Amino acid sequence: MSLINLMDTAADLPAGWRSLALGHVGTACVKVLRMDDLPVEAECHEAAEALLVLDGQLQLEISGEPVPVRAGELYMIPAGTPHAVRPCSRGTLVIVELREDPPSN
Repeated sequence: MSLINLMDTAADLPAGWRSLALGHVGTACVKVLRMDDLPVEAECHEAAEALLVLDGQLQLEISGEPVPVRAGELYMIPAGTPHAVRPCSRGTLVIVELREDPPSN
């Protein structure tokens, strides 16, 4: 595996909120994305996910409550928890989530 510069990789993405899968660790997928100021509608996942803000700030809404996540902070979203992104989220975000296509045994 090669070294990945997360900041450069996110900056090179063609659009905000379009994640790029960097690799897999077991059944987890590690992704990077560039946040822009636009909101993202609420969603809910069957598995927990981790959101790590590398720079900037993520304005989450968890079950209807605002939750700011700043650079250097990690937010763990429990499985089944509705969450949305509020306006003014900007920077670089790493997401760790279960793979959508888990490997077959």
